[in-house]
Amino acid sequence: MAAILCENCSGQYHYTQVKQPLEISCMLFLIMLGKVFLDFFMLQVKQKNVKDSFMGYFCVSLALLDFTLLLTISFIFCFEDFALWGVRFTKYHICLFTQIISLTYGILHYPVYLVAGLDYYMAIAQTSRFPKRGQRLLYVFAVVVIWISGFFCILKVPAIYEELDIQNRFSTYQCRLYTSMQSYSVSCAMVLLIGTALLACRKEVTTMLWSVRVVSFASQPVLMFSYVSNNSSTCFKWQLLTRLLICFLGTWAPFVLLQIIILLLGAQIPAYMEMNVPWLYFINSFLIAVAYWCRCHDVELTEEMWSTDPFVSWKFCFMPFNNENTEAADKPGTVIVSC
Repeated sequence: MAAILCENCSGQYHYTQVKQPLEISCMLFLIMLGKVFLDFFMLQVKQKNVKDSFMGYFCVSLALLDFTLLLTISFIFCFEDFALWGVRFTKYHICLFTQIISLTYGILHYPVYLVAGLDYYMAIAQTSRFPKRGQRLLYVFAVVVIWISGFFCILKVPAIYEELDIQNRFSTYQCRLYTSMQSYSVSCAMVLLIGTALLACRKEVTTMLWSVRVVSFASQPVLMFSYVSNNSSTCFKWQLLTRLLICFLGTWAPFVLLQIIILLLGAQIPAYMEMNVPWLYFINSFLIAVAYWCRCHDVELTEEMWSTDPFVSWKFCFMPFNNENTEAADKPGTVIVSC
């Protein structure tokens, strides 16, 4: 099968050359089938009343692109050798298209996370209400520009194009699937930041975890944590950081553990598998938590602001729940977090 060799990509990718028979197309089909199912499953189970965001639109576009790749692989896999619009398609195109997708996915981590982070940073303290229609069009435009830019960068780089043409002719039984250094660096940075925050707030986290109780609130199970209010700006930021950590890890702890295991084992996951909807929602929650902590004094306490994240409820990081049976003068308040 075809292979793409990227020698001038500034360390963006690692690859492993493995000789494999043409039946690898069947493996790629099964992997993409599972990924597409997982993408649409996450889009289906998320909360419905979520505020529009750039990351939400990008997740939908990623799921649609994965579905398109799956249909393409399925069509080529079934008909094996055919001509369409004067172009002959064979089984090697399955690997070829997957390689192009892998290279494109691999260079989009930084721009996507940067745009999403800026979106949340500006939306937290937004005083003027931007028209929803205009906002949606802006998000769609940003998503389209990012995808077009990504494919343009991959397909128009002379070194990639020339090597692609050479190996398509001579490497008929090789398929290189690349891993992205951008994804690896993001994983390292996230694990490092979360670990540092846990070490800095270990006493507060331990105290809050010892006081946890599972209760029912608004017909939903929630976690209730005791806290002691403090008007000091510094103490408030430390208390907020503790709550943000517990909210984030309460939902995404398995993902954090998975990232640690992958980093320790040095596992190389192809870029077309690394960028998926669950991973993007995991990054999405992390970016929202960072934005909340950086602009904690500018957060608007509105219901619309709390519907930003489809999987994590950040509301009670800022708005404590006062138990009616508890006297405020004698006992500390509580903060609850949706499970």
